[in-house]
Amino acid sequence: MNIGEAARTSGVTAKMIRYYESVGLLMAKARTSAGYRVYGSQEVHSLRFIRQARRLGFLVEDIRRLLALWHDRSRASAEVKQIALEHVAELDRRIAELTDMRDTLVHLANHCHGDDRPDCPIIERLADTDPVSRKDCGSLDGGMGDGATRRRASSGPDGEMHHKGAKN
Repeated sequence: MNIGEAARTSGVTAKMIRYYESVGLLMAKARTSAGYRVYGSQEVHSLRFIRQARRLGFLVEDIRRLLALWHDRSRASAEVKQIALEHVAELDRRIAELTDMRDTLVHLANHCHGDDRPDCPIIERLADTDPVSRKDCGSLDGGMGDGATRRRASSGPDGEMHHKGAKN
């Protein structure tokens, strides 16, 4: 089948099929005399595998390792599990970063009057280049740029948002 048929059958776009070929995740079995790629059921099955792995958020290098293990009938499931658990740890790290960003935005939005006044803590925080002042409302860069410790927002008895690890 040609690339369009392989795309329809696998649920992967032709553009992504070409990309997966360019990074070595997939190889077309053959080419026609005109140079068009030809795909068989094995390649379509691999494309579906890749699509599922991408839906779970695996990176190309992890997919490469998983594909190799999938094709290796003598594989140890421990290797597959290790790759999956490493990915879970990365997802947890990303979730923590997103939670930190969300908590910061909620905190700032709660302190913004949202009226005709020009003063706005959201704008002030975005314009703030002093990393020391960031301690009171989390890190806008998700903790990636300044080594900020993770802070989780919680509502205190006064109804105000407080961040663990921050000095009030």
